[in-house]
Amino acid sequence: MRRFEWRDRIERLDPESDFAEIYRISATHEFPWDYNQSLSFALFRTYAVPSIGRLLASTGEFTERVQKRYDDTGLLLDALVEHGFDSVQGRTAIRRVNRMHGSYDIADGDLLYVLSTFVVVPIHWIDELGWRVLTEAEKVAAANYYRELGRRLGMRDVPATHGEFAAYLDAYEAEHFAFDEGGRAVADATLALFATFPPNHRAPAALVTRFSYGLMDDPLRAAFHYPRISPLEQRVARGAVKLRSRVVRWLPPRLEPRFARQLPNIRSYPGGYDLSALGTFPRA
Repeated sequence: MRRFEWRDRIERLDPESDFAEIYRISATHEFPWDYNQSLSFALFRTYAVPSIGRLLASTGEFTERVQKRYDDTGLLLDALVEHGFDSVQGRTAIRRVNRMHGSYDIADGDLLYVLSTFVVVPIHWIDELGWRVLTEAEKVAAANYYRELGRRLGMRDVPATHGEFAAYLDAYEAEHFAFDEGGRAVADATLALFATFPPNHRAPAALVTRFSYGLMDDPLRAAFHYPRISPLEQRVARGAVKLRSRVVRWLPPRLEPRFARQLPNIRSYPGGYDLSALGTFPRA
């Protein structure tokens, strides 16, 4: 395959009807590493909304069993990408997420915000740090993919375009980002987990955390009361990711898809897993 053959194949598809296929190609062939990193940071952003961070901290799941929660979230979303919304695995994953959400009192606005991060954060990440920018078809497909997920999760008033998702995210963060001890605890536990992922585990944890600060924007750092870092540190962190992307640009295209379940970061189920058993099961 030529280096841009996947991109050219995407351009021959219709993002209004083929959005799932476009998203799968983009996320598992073109940008598997970037999507994994950016979706991790997408979830991380949600902790800066006090109502979300406080709820996650209260369960203890995201501070005491953070690896399992990270894995379960990735595997449930991964099942939809790999098998499709209407597959047995897809329906099982959606039921699991709906039952978890239904066990807590979660505001509609918070649910829409989380969904918006899944659309907007990867677009921003890849356009700035990826080995090429996303095409408009990929952006439209991503919005349609998560709009469909939102519909199946029973969400109302889901944004229709990636521009509307971005506007919703920006407005919600401007209104709701604030410090909360629970959100900070979840964020700290997540950064500690990031430091254990390969190849991060080969570096001092404090250095990995500082590098993570460099990939955050000022409002996000401020919401967690994380220390200010210099523009030089930000350039170094972003420059390191961009350097990786320059190397990736010259590699041959990925012929086989790379799913989240295949990543070394997923470590809770070396013997396999049952989708219906993932996630939390709150006591009545």
